[in-house]
Amino acid sequence: MIPTGVRVWLATGHTDMRCGYNKLALRVQELLGKDPNTGQLFVFRGRRGHLIKVIWYDGQGACLFTKRLERGRFLWPSPADGAVSISAAQLSYLLSGIDWRHPQETWRPSAVG
Repeated sequence: MIPTGVRVWLATGHTDMRCGYNKLALRVQELLGKDPNTGQLFVFRGRRGHLIKVIWYDGQGACLFTKRLERGRFLWPSPADGAVSISAAQLSYLLSGIDWRHPQETWRPSAVG
């Protein structure tokens, strides 16, 4: 579960997925200009697009999460966009393989009264 109100950053471009928490945290500092120990989530995508890694410092320790899609690719902003901030809800869409940029609300019937 994604913490409420947490800021989520996507590192545009691709990242070497052999990197662990320490190297990804260094990338956060050097490329994004952010502090990886602030409780924000930082998301990285591999070259082929089917694997992402998320780093997060929860106040007690460093966390590294990985998700690989069996089919398809994670939708990702272009490298020209730089670091992109998204909401926790958009991250949930991203992790589910849904287009987080333009989620569509489905039609809901109204109560008959």
